[in-house]
Amino acid sequence: MPEIRPATADDLEACARIWYDSISDYLVRLNQPDWPFEPRAITALYRHLQATDPDRFLVAVRSDPTEGAPGGERIVAFVSALVRGSLWFLSMLFVLPEEQATGIGRQLLERVLPDPDSGLALGTATDSAQPISNALYSRYGMVPRMPLLELTGMLRRPESLPDLPDGVSVTTFERIVAGSAAGAGHRELATIVNGLDRGTLGFEHPQDHAWLRTSERRGFLYRSAGGAVVGYGYTSEVGRVGPVAVADPALMAPVLGHLLRAVQPRGAFAVGAPGAAGDTVRMLLEAGLRLEPFPILMCWDTPVTDYARYVPISPGLL
Repeated sequence: MPEIRPATADDLEACARIWYDSISDYLVRLNQPDWPFEPRAITALYRHLQATDPDRFLVAVRSDPTEGAPGGERIVAFVSALVRGSLWFLSMLFVLPEEQATGIGRQLLERVLPDPDSGLALGTATDSAQPISNALYSRYGMVPRMPLLELTGMLRRPESLPDLPDGVSVTTFERIVAGSAAGAGHRELATIVNGLDRGTLGFEHPQDHAWLRTSERRGFLYRSAGGAVVGYGYTSEVGRVGPVAVADPALMAPVLGHLLRAVQPRGAFAVGAPGAAGDTVRMLLEAGLRLEPFPILMCWDTPVTDYARYVPISPGLL
């Protein structure tokens, strides 16, 4: 078996390549078209995961005497998990195609799983086209419970998504921060967002919000006519929408409608819509987005998140 060690910053580009090669391998076997390798976004995510949970980001390496191999070794698999509040979440587990079915994946998973007495709920997001991986995670209690539907495209019929209800106002995160004394705006925003996350996601994750605000995503806060905070959401010019948290499930479609109208994407929009938000999914399809094949499966052993009121950051980071 290969050696397992903590990942370093220098390993992350190799991990991105393993992620791409693994997905491309099974897509080809399913007669799906190949897709270009664009490592920038996934490597940025890996840097964040490795910074927040370094003890749960591991690589499996084999000795490689090939000239130019960094440190005389080759990374053949990696795993990344995170802990946020009461949830342990498996973010990534990928093995090079030629190294699969050797037990490396199971060994990596067992190295990062929490102690059974930790009291942590277990969760992950997997591709529905990967039955072997789904069966592995299910053996540890992370059973597929709900689809996360990838909806992509342009907003061709915006009228299909409802406007925000009368009295609901919108403020950008930047305005909240800029409108207060030094540091006070950040603290106010964190308090608001953390409260919404506790009620919808089930836990706070301020480290992930801090990372999002350094990326290309723009945040918006929604208040009722009486001033109560009723939701937040992120959108971006690269097209990625989420996370979104709303106090009332009926607000999910109007908030997503606002986020899709708030920016002009450089390409297409991409929204990971939970199956629990069925009416919102229907409206997004009516508005012109299309359903991508092979939805993601959200898996857990204990329910934590109200997915009728929450859209994740991505399948790898709730």
